[in-house]
Amino acid sequence: MSATVLAVEGIVKGFPGVQALKGVSLTVARGEVLAVLGENGAGKSTLMKILAGLQQADAGKMMWQGREVHFSSASQALKAGIALIHQELNLSENLPAGANVFLGREPQRWGVLDRRQMNAQAQQLLDRLGFGLPAETAVDGLSPGKKQLIEIAKALATDAQLLIMDEPTASLSEAETQKLFEVIRGLQREGVSVIYISHRLPEIERIADRVTVLRDGENAGELARGEIHHDAMVRLMVGRELSDFYQHQSIEPGPEIMSVRGLRTRAYPRHEVSFTLRAGEVVGLAGLVGAGRTEILEALAGLTPAVAAEITLDSQAYAPQAPYDAVERGVMLVPEDRKQQGLVLDASVADNLTLPSLTRMARFGFWRDFSREKACADEQIAAMQIKVSHAGQSARQLSGGNQQKIVIGKWLALGPKVLLLDEPTRGIDVGAKSEIYQWMETLVQQGIAVLFVSSDLEEVLGLADRVLVMHEGRLAGELSRENMSQEAIMRLATGGEGSF
Repeated sequence: MSATVLAVEGIVKGFPGVQALKGVSLTVARGEVLAVLGENGAGKSTLMKILAGLQQADAGKMMWQGREVHFSSASQALKAGIALIHQELNLSENLPAGANVFLGREPQRWGVLDRRQMNAQAQQLLDRLGFGLPAETAVDGLSPGKKQLIEIAKALATDAQLLIMDEPTASLSEAETQKLFEVIRGLQREGVSVIYISHRLPEIERIADRVTVLRDGENAGELARGEIHHDAMVRLMVGRELSDFYQHQSIEPGPEIMSVRGLRTRAYPRHEVSFTLRAGEVVGLAGLVGAGRTEILEALAGLTPAVAAEITLDSQAYAPQAPYDAVERGVMLVPEDRKQQGLVLDASVADNLTLPSLTRMARFGFWRDFSREKACADEQIAAMQIKVSHAGQSARQLSGGNQQKIVIGKWLALGPKVLLLDEPTRGIDVGAKSEIYQWMETLVQQGIAVLFVSSDLEEVLGLADRVLVMHEGRLAGELSRENMSQEAIMRLATGGEGSF
């Protein structure tokens, strides 16, 4: 690596009741991809906001390109050449790509927007990224991957020499992720540095030149390129060995609890899917993005009723037309997007945990019983080990892992028979993942059937008793635990032959 472009030393930052950073230091070389890892709450986001000028440190020193700097705003950091690309994309979808690239910095001529110059400059940036997209293209119809690249083009339009990417692949397909990595490698060759934040450790192994790990607001360690592997990263992040990360113990499943025959979803109305679930069994639902996995869960949960199906639950006919129907029968869905579909973010933790149970806990079926609600919320907070200052705290203020625990906990309070989990560990740290895995173990021991979707093949292999593999709306095959492997799953997911 060439010369150091960024060096921070002894960064301290506190908030009321919380010491977020306790003397953190790191360096970034020109053209380097530095991965910054840590569990939720480790201080990553706070540190990145300080680097990008969104927050100011209480103490510490920051050197940028050889001189000490103190950014009091994001615009100052941008002007210096540091750009933060947030996980939540910030695009105006009614505007074309070129207008988004220069939004707020539009070139003008005689005081009037120079649209021709704007589109020409935006096109140069998009072509530099290998985009192959006209600057006049509207953003609203683009894939998440292309929107992500527009955000990068926005940053490059400011002549950024350091890009901070926060979970950039959270909503990307594998093909889009690969394209993003090609873009990052191209930027490296041009001398642009990248700070890369992700919970997806296999990605870090592929893209990072060096890893810095934070734990509880402090430096936990650093890994050079040759030292970057899964176990080493996990060990630094959580401060303990996770050789038993997946501790799933298959048990003899109970009787058939759900039978699905000829399920046709609205996404794939011509393709029938059939399978069964047994009590005390964990079944994985694997496949590529767009294969129809989520649609199956949504049909079973009544969120998007099936076009046709013959389903039985406890040997009784089951045809949910709304989520209420499913919940009443004990079938409950933890959706992929917890913020949009699983939580009322501005409501309290207690209200989120008890919302589905209000009718059951109400006095005479009508009056809210606040004492019962409090007891229920306190029980789930303790059982799920939700890290919260008090039950009245807003769900929005919690980490992703704790938010996910709320979404799961609110259903556990109702005693599900079948729990449907859609990407249950997406965007959460390894510590929270481990806790959710332990809870899945507890559920199956109680006789609950679990059907879960995951794009993480390591997770599928570690948790599932058997796996159903989808390909373009069809059930391509079923693999027992003895026959499961990444190669076997991918062969089926891409249309190859397998066993049923």
